[in-house]
Amino acid sequence: MSAGIVLGVGGGIAAYKACELLRLFTESGHRVRVVPTASALRFVGAPTWAALSGQPVADDVWSDVHEVPHVRLGQQADLVVVAPTTADLLAKAAHGLADDLLTNTLLTARCPVVLAPAMHTEMWEHPATVANVATLRARGVRVIEPAVGRLTGVDTGKGRLPDPAEIFAVARRVLTRGGHAPADLAGRRVVVTAGGTREPLDPVRFLGNRSSGKQGYAFARAAVARGARVTLISANVSLADPAGVDLIRVGTTAELREATLKAAVEADAVVMAAAPADFRPATYAPGKIKKSDDGVAPAIELVTNPDIAAELGQRKRAEQLLVVFAAETGEAEANGRAKLARKRADLIVVNEVGQDKVFGADTNTVTVIGADGSVSRLPEQAKEDVADTVWDLVVARLPGRS
Repeated sequence: MSAGIVLGVGGGIAAYKACELLRLFTESGHRVRVVPTASALRFVGAPTWAALSGQPVADDVWSDVHEVPHVRLGQQADLVVVAPTTADLLAKAAHGLADDLLTNTLLTARCPVVLAPAMHTEMWEHPATVANVATLRARGVRVIEPAVGRLTGVDTGKGRLPDPAEIFAVARRVLTRGGHAPADLAGRRVVVTAGGTREPLDPVRFLGNRSSGKQGYAFARAAVARGARVTLISANVSLADPAGVDLIRVGTTAELREATLKAAVEADAVVMAAAPADFRPATYAPGKIKKSDDGVAPAIELVTNPDIAAELGQRKRAEQLLVVFAAETGEAEANGRAKLARKRADLIVVNEVGQDKVFGADTNTVTVIGADGSVSRLPEQAKEDVADTVWDLVVARLPGRS
């Protein structure tokens, strides 16, 4: 569905990346009006924005005054995205200042607003910026957490603009939910696990599973689009980092357990979409295990890994929500109900797995069972849509929400 989008561009070195974001919007059929700041035009000129968008470009309120652009742009937009958002723009937006076309547009917008900050780490962590971000999020603005990586010069740290494709993914989820859908996870902290753990047998071999991590990453992206502060704990995936998450990479089940238990302490909801290996080799061979001359395969003793979801269920606070997964090959719902009770979870997402089912696909067919006896059978659909439906169920159960 085509939407009218205002793409604001702040005056940072990452302004050139907004060209890629603009291309993604226009190639998806959306009508885009680029509104740069005067500083942004020092990095990327107006002719570039006009050529890529097919729309006129201005940064002040004096151009085309008869069309009242400082009011109309915000009123008519289905979505406003600002990338990059500088510390100066965050401050102006938080305090309602309007000294150019972009800040006027932010004041008049009645549609969802997504801000993608980019700045040096010290600026992002300054108490003034922290307070401005908190103010904006409290108003329902989606302020995406910056990525960690190379900044300008030789500096590295948190403050890098997320990949444009991932900013686009967040914007797409916001649009999919509808222009007036609230940021109903604003102010909430959520933890999502994704991927499959690997248990090393020797320096070149491991015991693992086929989990791609796509469903967990879909949960993380959907939560960001709904305004949550997201910690994504990722085990052995080959996916792009979602925009706006605090990413923790792990390898083994023990590492996943340590990271998840730590992150869950302050979380309002935990979604255990990862597939931890149930077993691990009892011993680790420091050298590669060789074939024997007689062709007899070595016996490998396995021990059981800790049940992270069950441990979370035992530890979870009364007001905390726990969502677990059950990948089953038969009697899926019955096994799911038993696992739901055993792990003391609030919701369990049950899906049948097997050859050519679920793993690595972009769609999923699941049944969501609640500890309250509710059952939601979802038809095959995109994993992002599955994630949003489950988040709907989580939001309905969070304390203070109906």
